[in-house]
Amino acid sequence: MADPKTAADAPDVRRRGPGRPPGRRGDASRTRTGILEAARTEFAARGYAGASVRAIARGAGVDPALVHHYFGSKDRVFIAAMDLPLDPATLVGTVFAHGVEHAGERLAESFVALWEHPDTGTRLLAILRTVVLDGGGNPAFREFVGAELTTRLAEGIGGPDAALRANLCVSQLLGVALTRYVVCLEPIASTPAAELVRRLAPILQRHLNG
Repeated sequence: MADPKTAADAPDVRRRGPGRPPGRRGDASRTRTGILEAARTEFAARGYAGASVRAIARGAGVDPALVHHYFGSKDRVFIAAMDLPLDPATLVGTVFAHGVEHAGERLAESFVALWEHPDTGTRLLAILRTVVLDGGGNPAFREFVGAELTTRLAEGIGGPDAALRANLCVSQLLGVALTRYVVCLEPIASTPAAELVRRLAPILQRHLNG
C-alpha cells in the first residue's frame, strides 16, 4: 500500500470548482505572490484611485474572485502589497469606538503606539522616508491616505467641515512623525511617549469635535 500523503503534500481544495483540478499550497503561495506583484505594478502606474481589483487580477492572470479571496477589497490589497503596518479601518474603528468624546486621546495613543513599536515603527519610518525623498511624488500612498484614512475620520466626525478637520488631524500626526522619527528634532525626539500622547490628545480632540 502506498504511503499516505503528508499534510504538506495534501492538495489545497479551498478554491476548487466544478471540473477544476485541485491546487497545492505551493500554487496558492505563487498565486498570492503574483497578485501582490501585479498590485504593486498597477498602483505604481495608476495610483490608488485609478487601480482596480479587476485590473490587478488581469495583471496576475487570475480571476478577480481570487484577489478577493486572498486579500478582500482594494484597500486590503494595497496594505498587503505595500507591507503597511497600518489598517485605517481598524484604527478609525478604535478611535470612534465610544463616540467622539476622548477620540483625540485614543487617536494619539494609537498613533504613538504604532510608531514606538519596534516592528511597526521601523516599517512606518521606511515608508515616510520614501514619501519625503520622493518629494510627495507617491500618488498611490497619498491617495490611499486620503481615501482610506482621512475620509474615514471625516465620516466619524460628521458635519460640514469634517473633511478639513480630519485633514488637520492627519497633518498634525504626519508633522509629529516627521519631526520626531525622521528629522529627530529635539526636544520632541526624546520626549517620553506618554507625555507626547498627553500633549497631542487635546489638539486632536479640538480638530475632531470642533
